[in-house]
Amino acid sequence: MNANILLITGLVIFLGTHSVRIVADEYRTALIARMGLLGWKGLIAVLSLLGFVLLVYGYGAARAEPVMLWSPPPWTKHLTALLTLPAFILFVAAYVPGNKFKSAIGHPLIAGTKVWALGHLLANGTLANLLLFGSFLVWAAFQFSISRRRDRAEGRSYPAGPASRTAITIVVGIVAWGLFAKFLHFPLIGVQPY
Repeated sequence: MNANILLITGLVIFLGTHSVRIVADEYRTALIARMGLLGWKGLIAVLSLLGFVLLVYGYGAARAEPVMLWSPPPWTKHLTALLTLPAFILFVAAYVPGNKFKSAIGHPLIAGTKVWALGHLLANGTLANLLLFGSFLVWAAFQFSISRRRDRAEGRSYPAGPASRTAITIVVGIVAWGLFAKFLHFPLIGVQPY
């Protein structure tokens, strides 16, 4: 099967499973009532894993025979490394309760995904990169907008706790960013970030 078709199929399954609440909330609610919350989460986990495996395999195969769409300037590689720093901090903010990022943004994991995808899209000019990072960027922008709108409609807020929680978020985000860039990005992705 064509590598880009595998990548697209994986993206549709992976991002689709993460969009059910947005596009079919009533259907989701009915399935949860029928299957139970644990059954629903199990189904979503299996489908997400399948989608992830397909997109990783498809992306890897597509990178082996790249279709160049544009040639990014060399400085965009450094911009990507810089943009992934706040992305990592936002990723961590999703899991540290009471930090100011979550209080201000509401959905830092999705916001971090937007920043991560944009940074990688700027520095990579192949069709596979456009499909992967462009899809994640569009999905995250749409998901963020809908999630914020739903929070406003439901009157949901995310109160900030002590400043120490924000400090922990920043420190852990910076450390995770540095460790991933230094030790994991090249072995896992095959590209040295800087």
